[in-house]
Amino acid sequence: MATSTGIVDGALIYILAMSVLLLFLNTFFMVFFLVRYRASRNPVPGELRENGLVETVWVIIPTLLVTTMFIYGLTGFRFLRAAPRDSLKVTVHSRQWSWLFEYDDGKKSADLIVPLGRNVRCELLSDDVIHGFYVPAFRIQQDAVPGMKTFVWFNPTTLGSYYILCSQYCGQKHSAMIAKLIVVPPDQFDAWRKGKKIQFTGASNMNMPTGQRLLFERGCISCHSLEGTPMMGPTFKGLVGSSVPVITGGAARTVVADSAYIVRSIVEPGADVVSGYPNTMPPSRGVLDEEEIADIIGYLKGLK
Repeated sequence: MATSTGIVDGALIYILAMSVLLLFLNTFFMVFFLVRYRASRNPVPGELRENGLVETVWVIIPTLLVTTMFIYGLTGFRFLRAAPRDSLKVTVHSRQWSWLFEYDDGKKSADLIVPLGRNVRCELLSDDVIHGFYVPAFRIQQDAVPGMKTFVWFNPTTLGSYYILCSQYCGQKHSAMIAKLIVVPPDQFDAWRKGKKIQFTGASNMNMPTGQRLLFERGCISCHSLEGTPMMGPTFKGLVGSSVPVITGGAARTVVADSAYIVRSIVEPGADVVSGYPNTMPPSRGVLDEEEIADIIGYLKGLK
């Protein structure tokens, strides 16, 4: 069965082979003419004004080469844009600066878990700016555009863990917008979908507490550490119950990081901006429900 990897690699290899052939021919004829028509053999230069055969060959051969490249590429493009009907559908939510993968049964994961040999159709959505869903190992790349649903599909043929990157510069933490595509045996995938706790190689958040898992899924750890290291945002360690200097409406004040403060910081992060940190956190109103926010707060209370 044809795969995205084979289609893309085949097209690139064909173009590379044609390019090497043309380079060889150009180099050969350049050296040949330098030797054949050197000044010692042709003291009186001549001028070739027209040659119908040479001109015809010069036009037809490059045209045929370019046409074959176009047909090869068009065939591959049509293949990549025609996802099989039996594909496993996964909705990919992208936002600054994280990926979230949602399956048709409502199951969510910060990593894209797929079964070996199954066609997978990824429907891409963006909550803020343009992101690029890029899996180098499978030669697939497609932009996620705000207000538009795009898609890409592939068939994983090798077990293992592969990087998912963002190919569009989307802000300060663009380079940290990384997830994993993990290809697993079909029986393990089915067991995981049914709720069995399985720790796949390469995945880091499968058996975490709910609150911690949500921090991974929503990309919070891209800007906030769990062990005390300041990043783009303040650390979560020791946050609950501490005194936090903030800027509210342009005025400096100090607040206690209680549950109300954390809820406000999640839903409306620009209301109280922690002093010394940029106001870059996207609002999560509608992204997290009340139960999920409560789980996060419960987890943060344990980070002393």
